[in-house]
Amino acid sequence: MYRIKACIALVAALIPLSTPAGAGGVRNIVLVHGAWVDASGWRPVYEILARDGFKVTMVQEPETSFQDDVAAAKRIIDLQDGPTILVGHSYGGSIISEAGVHQKVVGLVYVAAHAPDVGEDEASLGKRMPSVLAQTPGAVRTTPDNFTYLTPADFLRLFAPDLPQERAQEMVDSQVLAAASVFATPLTSAAWKTKPSWGIVAEADKIINPELERWYYARAGSKTIEIKNASHAVYESHPKEVAAVIAEAARSIPE
Repeated sequence: MYRIKACIALVAALIPLSTPAGAGGVRNIVLVHGAWVDASGWRPVYEILARDGFKVTMVQEPETSFQDDVAAAKRIIDLQDGPTILVGHSYGGSIISEAGVHQKVVGLVYVAAHAPDVGEDEASLGKRMPSVLAQTPGAVRTTPDNFTYLTPADFLRLFAPDLPQERAQEMVDSQVLAAASVFATPLTSAAWKTKPSWGIVAEADKIINPELERWYYARAGSKTIEIKNASHAVYESHPKEVAAVIAEAARSIPE
């Protein structure tokens, strides 16, 4: 009898106090990073969601073309074992808008992200409501073969001013150069038109104008929250708040 009770106690200890997806919620989450960075910035959000029992996968898109990046996201979605929440930061929002028409995707989360419509591209939309970055001459540099990057000083000042200096410098030193074409390629699909979405506005964003983020999410009918004093690196500087929105999205959609 003692052994039976001990086994029951052990099993109970291994079961999370709250099931991550709730009753019939979605378990799979795919995270898509933006331009000039890689998936390592998602680590704090990844750790929170994984601890809560979600199956989290991060896309490492090459940033060589919009088509290549969408294809990279779709490969990861293909590998999911069921309904999936697709999350995009910054330029990643354009990627999830295109790739999110995948049949396994049941919800979208935009994190300080672009959300163009069919026929639109984020470069053109950004001109409607220019960001601090857009109004900073020389902040974005282009290589001879048409790949873009942020100058170190502007990366620290505009992209990640609310991160610890050491981490922000690491991001500068590991920039993924993005093909200039990725920002100007029109979308052929807009998943937010047919699937539920959530949007996070980074109130102090200097890479994308927060007003543009609000406009995107209002047009999409996204459930929107704002994180005060958050930079464009909100997914890393405020991981608890970002993870909470993603978890809400996953738990609110029946599997």
